[in-house]
Amino acid sequence: MSETFFSLNDLLRRKLQTALVIASLALCVASTLFLLLLGDKIGFGILSMAENRLTASFSTVFSRFITFASLLIFIVGVVIVYFMVFVMMSQRVRDIGLMKAAGCPNDLIFGYFMNELVIIALAGCLLGVVLGVVADYASGFLLRSVGMQVVQGSINLWLDLLVFVIFFLLSLIAGVKPILNTTRVESVKALSPSFSFGLSKESDFKGVAKAGLTLKLAVRSLFRRKSATLRIILCLTSVFILITVAVAGGIVAKQTTKSWVERAVGKEIILIAHHDVGNQYRLLLSKFHEPAEASAFNYADEKYFIPSEILTRLESVSGISIDRRFIIEASVEEVQVYVLGTETTGTTTVGDHRKGVSLVVGVEPEKALGRWFLYGESLDKDDALEVMVGDTLAQKIFGTPLVQNMTLLAKSLRVISVCIDPINNGNVTYVPLKTLQNATGILVPNIVMVKINDSADRGTVLAQINTMVKAVNPDFEALELDQTLDENLGLLDYMWSMIMFLPMFCLSAAAMCLVGYVILAINEQRQEFGVLRAVGAKPSAVIKIVGAQNLLILLSSWATGIALGTMITLLILVPEPTVTSYTVIEIAVWLLAAMVAIFILSLYPVLRFSKKPILSTLAQP
Repeated sequence: MSETFFSLNDLLRRKLQTALVIASLALCVASTLFLLLLGDKIGFGILSMAENRLTASFSTVFSRFITFASLLIFIVGVVIVYFMVFVMMSQRVRDIGLMKAAGCPNDLIFGYFMNELVIIALAGCLLGVVLGVVADYASGFLLRSVGMQVVQGSINLWLDLLVFVIFFLLSLIAGVKPILNTTRVESVKALSPSFSFGLSKESDFKGVAKAGLTLKLAVRSLFRRKSATLRIILCLTSVFILITVAVAGGIVAKQTTKSWVERAVGKEIILIAHHDVGNQYRLLLSKFHEPAEASAFNYADEKYFIPSEILTRLESVSGISIDRRFIIEASVEEVQVYVLGTETTGTTTVGDHRKGVSLVVGVEPEKALGRWFLYGESLDKDDALEVMVGDTLAQKIFGTPLVQNMTLLAKSLRVISVCIDPINNGNVTYVPLKTLQNATGILVPNIVMVKINDSADRGTVLAQINTMVKAVNPDFEALELDQTLDENLGLLDYMWSMIMFLPMFCLSAAAMCLVGYVILAINEQRQEFGVLRAVGAKPSAVIKIVGAQNLLILLSSWATGIALGTMITLLILVPEPTVTSYTVIEIAVWLLAAMVAIFILSLYPVLRFSKKPILSTLAQP
């Protein structure tokens, strides 16, 4: 017990270094736990898709991001812990030399520093779990304050314990090697300042031969501490990869997924239908952003058919586009097919006669106002025996939808595309209107979608349509779908904003890593800086030298991390991303702000050191 208290007292003597290591580990644990809890809160986890919210494609994108971000956070956590323990042990090499000179055996020294590592790992992981739970409750409060329906469950003790144990073990594993390597150092070497700070011979790098004195000193110091410099660059690079994936990927994915919804629903669309049908349609559209169970509804009831007089009067209104549709709910079944193998002459079976119930929408392909994101071909013939299925339906009942047929209303239809559409959570089937009319025998639409052209006065035309519809039949109404569309887009905004918030934890941890590196560099260079101050250099000269070192490290890590993170985002995480010039500028501003924030925080140790008297800086540490 006394050995444990001795290690604890030793850690308390080095408050800044100990706090940096604990805080860095805590932030990595908190970000991981918060990410996992967030996935459960908003309706899907890493290993399961959403059932009552989001379509299959949206769930896939979010799950892919959460899975990859979790993996990155684990990697970043290990790298950060390893680096911080390395910095801690680099500052203790001379202490180990003294302990060895006094006759302490290696196993006793190793046990002493392992006690310190266990204390740090335990404190960091416990603090991280607490921060993660607090962040989860804060995010739940924020989501509820903006109207989202999220349920804040009780504390998931098993998940908290799992994250705690994993990071605790990772911390011990990552920290053992630096401790073991340091305790094996000979006492003579350990007492040498050149060895304790990991200094190498003078660099013969000539790339800055014509540079100013500040840059020369900065580059020389970086090359003298090659081991520590490479470690901090690796650490910061991993953090910037995570930040790029979360920030750049989050911005790109947010705009891409929002465009999928906008293209499918359409902006400023007016729905003309019986008020019961209109309410039901809005309920189906809102299932994307809130759990809602639509009750059985008879869309084929004659009272829901659009009166011919409304259609005639709509055609006389100038400045609008009209999209007639007929919607029903029907049973669908996949058709099993045999596909010729690519490597052999044999055939393989695709499909298993799975059945389901789908919202079926008959559209006129040339007049449809929706512009869906598709996998496959678009509908282009009025009476073709072809069908376009929603992504959730495709996942539920099809093996390989684009090579299969579907049985609908006793007709076999060829599946030519899979679309992303929020209506009914993607459980939707689009059929050419004439094909659906021939199958049902119903020739009258039950909904009409109207788009007012940009050249027309929207307020005047909308008032004209409302008056006209009510005059023909007061049970029918013109509904604007923008409110429901905005709610769907709002869900995507808040979900991606939460994911983009994650790097703040790791960004803070990265800043602490760089602060730890700067402390190590200042301890190594303190007599150099003392001599510079003694011969007349101002404190600002020391700040410039260390600032130049930090900037060189940050720029190299920032460029590498952004390049790798961007490739991961565009090639793996987001299919066919939507990237505009504004997107590029927004991403650049966020990532530049991240680097500037770390740089400013990294100057704290040198600002503190520059205020010390010259005699104090010349003293042996």
